[in-house]
Amino acid sequence: MKPRIYYTKPSITDLEVRYATDAAANGWGDRCYEYINRFEAAFKAHLGVGYAIATSSCTGALHMGMAALGIGPGDEVILADTNWIATAAPIVHLGATPVFVDILPDTWCLDPALVEQAITSRTKAIIAVHLYGNLCDMDRLLAIGEAHGIPVIEDAAEAIGSIYHGKRAGSMGLFGAFSFHGTKTLTTGEGGIFVTNDPELYEHVLTLSNHGRARGQTKQFWPDMVGFKYKMSNIQAAIGCAQMERIEELIGRKREILCYYRERLASLSGVSMNPEPAGIAIGAWMPTVVSDTIANVTLASLKHAFVVANIDARVFFHPLSSLPMFESQPSNEVAWDIPRRAINLPSYHDITDEEQDRVIATLEAVFIHASAREE
Repeated sequence: MKPRIYYTKPSITDLEVRYATDAAANGWGDRCYEYINRFEAAFKAHLGVGYAIATSSCTGALHMGMAALGIGPGDEVILADTNWIATAAPIVHLGATPVFVDILPDTWCLDPALVEQAITSRTKAIIAVHLYGNLCDMDRLLAIGEAHGIPVIEDAAEAIGSIYHGKRAGSMGLFGAFSFHGTKTLTTGEGGIFVTNDPELYEHVLTLSNHGRARGQTKQFWPDMVGFKYKMSNIQAAIGCAQMERIEELIGRKREILCYYRERLASLSGVSMNPEPAGIAIGAWMPTVVSDTIANVTLASLKHAFVVANIDARVFFHPLSSLPMFESQPSNEVAWDIPRRAINLPSYHDITDEEQDRVIATLEAVFIHASAREE
């Protein structure tokens, strides 16, 4: 059997190892925040925002951001049905209700028209999740939010490197949140970051992130409110600093991988991939193939072919409303349909052309076989 092709793994060089080693050996006492401060400064400069708070996860960044907005019991937060549960979990933790709306069939992101229909007097936020690095229609969502006095939050966990008409993903909403999980384009192993241009919101979240201890509080160990413990460690931030020095290389490599797939699958009938409309550049975190409904290619056939070929691939996210803890909403037809005929492709940084060719050949065999059955 040919060697296994994994769907993702991080790009770690001697630079990351050297920084992490220094943090482990010397990053204590007066230096305990050194790499954290460096990482936050580098990330906000890259993104073009005023404030950043490194966190233990993107989920924690979302949780604190929504808590700072006062979201709680009786409130509603609108988000796309197609998401990982990490986006919905903080809403539930705060006692609020996630309201799932359908996605657009091309970008697989939030449908703005359905967002507007879902707004009620209880709506306190709209979360725009940039799925797989694809970008939401931020102009429309921000206009809807402004018209109704509702903040738009960007879950950019998967969108490092994505640019919307000159603005980086995560920099456009009231606040943004990113993930640095080991699968992501930029990694700290686990971790995330909260970003915003709002100074008051920043101070509130900064206080929440430190067990409720305000930055200006002179009393030692005196919290001003009940907060959270969602800090990133200095060692994780050290890895992040090294990754930030390589950020353009990391993003560029992800785009190369997506382009390679696109070019070689362009002639395969019935296949669509991550869209990139005019004025938009996607960070290409997770190249994804969706079979047209007429192609008769199912998730089951794709999964089987990849298992036989010893290739690791991910299923498209299940709709959140199909999970047992939420009310079923099959009326979100696009979100419920696409996972039945889509798959995420391997895209780790050091994947070779030969390995990508194996993935492409596997896909071609599935689609050609399905076409032959139809004939």
